[in-house]
Amino acid sequence: MINRYIFVMIKSFKYIFFFLIFGYSLNVKGQITPNQTEKLETVLDLISMFYVDSLNDSGIVEKAITALLKELDPHSVYISKDKVQEMNRNLFGGFDGIGITYSIFKDTVYIIRTIEDGPADKSGIIAGDRIVSIDQENIVGKNISEEHIRNLLQGKKGTKLKLGIIRHGKKELFFKELERDRILINSIPVAYKIDDDIAYIKLESFSVNTIKEFEEISRSFRKERVQNIILDLRNNGGGYLSTAIRLIDEFMPSDRLIIYTKGKNNPRYDYFSSGKGHFKRSKLVILINENSASASEIVAGAIQDWDRGLIVGRRSFGKGLVQRPFNLPDGSMIRLTVARYYTPTGRLIQKNYANGYENYVNEENNRFKHGELFFKDSIYYVDSLKYLTLNRKRTVYGGGGIIPDIFVAVDTNKFPDFYLQMMQSGKINSFIIDFIDKNRDNLAAQYTNSIEFDRNFEVDDGFLASIIDYAQQNNLIDSLKRKPELSSVKSGIELTNLILKDKKNSVKHLLKALIARDLWGNEAFYKIYNRQDDFVLTAIDVLKNKHLYNSLLANSTF
Repeated sequence: MINRYIFVMIKSFKYIFFFLIFGYSLNVKGQITPNQTEKLETVLDLISMFYVDSLNDSGIVEKAITALLKELDPHSVYISKDKVQEMNRNLFGGFDGIGITYSIFKDTVYIIRTIEDGPADKSGIIAGDRIVSIDQENIVGKNISEEHIRNLLQGKKGTKLKLGIIRHGKKELFFKELERDRILINSIPVAYKIDDDIAYIKLESFSVNTIKEFEEISRSFRKERVQNIILDLRNNGGGYLSTAIRLIDEFMPSDRLIIYTKGKNNPRYDYFSSGKGHFKRSKLVILINENSASASEIVAGAIQDWDRGLIVGRRSFGKGLVQRPFNLPDGSMIRLTVARYYTPTGRLIQKNYANGYENYVNEENNRFKHGELFFKDSIYYVDSLKYLTLNRKRTVYGGGGIIPDIFVAVDTNKFPDFYLQMMQSGKINSFIIDFIDKNRDNLAAQYTNSIEFDRNFEVDDGFLASIIDYAQQNNLIDSLKRKPELSSVKSGIELTNLILKDKKNSVKHLLKALIARDLWGNEAFYKIYNRQDDFVLTAIDVLKNKHLYNSLLANSTF
């Protein structure tokens, strides 16, 4: 029988399986009996000796591990070696590569931007270049995949690769030899002042570099005496618990309970604020939605429980489980749930998973069907999980995510259906890339920076007509064209007016933001897009309305 506490080199099929169940440092004494381990080992022996066909041992093991972990909870998971590397890109804040943002456009790797001072930028590669070969391997054609291209471009720092490149305006293929380097990924893609007294910070993940990034950003805001903060955690799926705790600390006085964790084999552990943060007295609004999970909910829950700020948006995902990673000999990993976390009031915000994995992962669809994304009154509350905040004594609930203080509904009338289809299918990005590719020189001549572009560029009706034509070519508006009132329309602009109606301005605004993103990056996108973002506009209104803000947090002692 395999010793629970000693790591051994495992070669055989059966021992890999047993190591995962009973192995290194799991501390499950008393849960697994010798008879059960012997039973499983016997089954594996019988399969190995007598099964009718030859077996892919590693494939069977991976499926068995995945199935086993699914029986525990939705967040105890097996992660293959390739997926581990991909996951670490965000959590460790970087990867080794050449520093480009690209898209597969018309069966070719099209460079959207190069990262400043990265290997590609230093070698003279520019936006608009097309990569047609990597180390003499042809990468043009319908069969190329994002995963394969990523594997070719990434590699150990210091290793070299040779790219074959085609550039607009040049007839001949040319080559560039590059040396891979460390490419940093910012977990905060954008932070800027909305006005003299309000700063917007977008946080995409809780990585090892997040606090360093935040401190650099906050230093500039403090110099400019910005005190009102909008922290955008929408679509942030989480990351490191320690990072979430340190971020909360930026906004808390000393000796406040931030979170506590406990589990069967992990005694309760309390985390407290240090009082060393720089925004302890600033007004704070946190934006969340149904895809804000884990570490995002830790931050929102602590801020809400202490009445330290306001939560704006929609009910968060509802993940209140803590995972610990266990590395496996082949580079893969299991992330095993070892504890639950609780907000300062004692709320467990983990949503129910007793009805099985499929129901759990489809829970967002149920929110949509029940109307929760459109009406706050449709949010399901469990009265037995009612808690009171620690200063204001406001009612909050556990058992299924963080419920916002101010609700922002999904706006289904902002964009036409065909346009949403284009967004979901990625065709809108192809349209934007095509437009920029054809007009890059003119755009560069007219607008030297994103500020000039924002001030002077406008998406006109002719541009909208071209996107209608593009949608028609991709069979996205045929059903609309069959309507009697549209069937006889020949003018593209007339058709545009009839299809878009009162949604024209929203479409124009988003298209402008998307063009700015591909030309100048995320900051240019958010500065434009946020001017019509319902979440951000609500947050600005709350921060500017002292009576509203203070009425919700009037009894706060901060």
